Amino acid sequence: MKVGVLSDTHLHQLTNEFAHIYDEYLYDKDLILHAGDVVSPEIIDFLKAKDFYGVHGNMDTLEVKELLPEKRVINLEGYRLGIIHGWGRSDDLEDRILPLFHNVDVIVYGHSHIASNHTRDGVLFFNPGTATGYTSSGTHSIGVLELGDYVRGKIIVL
Repeated sequence: MKVGVLSDTHLHQLTNEFAHIYDEYLYDKDLILHAGDVVSPEIIDFLKAKDFYGVHGNMDTLEVKELLPEKRVINLEGYRLGIIHGWGRSDDLEDRILPLFHNVDVIVYGHSHIASNHTRDGVLFFNPGTATGYTSSGTHSIGVLELGDYVRGKIIVL
């Protein structure tokens, strides 16, 4: 199974740029995850063309917060994936979100706008970065999780 992963899109409406990203990198994925700061319900509706799971972030509107939970755990292909946006400083974000999940194989998160793909204490921490939001590095990215005999994450620089 291949899962497209987004975070921090910060879009108030569907744009040609975002539609192009979807057509180029996500159209063939089995499922889409969004780790918060979606901003517009229009983006959620667009992503729901496929199986979709998302959480809300700190910049999401009340309408989005009513549609998406703050955190969630889903089971895919025998793996448990925790999804959360995150909050506060970037340097210790993983330390703050880890205790919120128990017995998970992967934690997908956002907030920092910094892509991350590494294993710590037996958990894959995966942040796809920001596809269309503000970036201090000048780099936009998305992610793909491959679930099979093992879990593998890949960051795609746009």
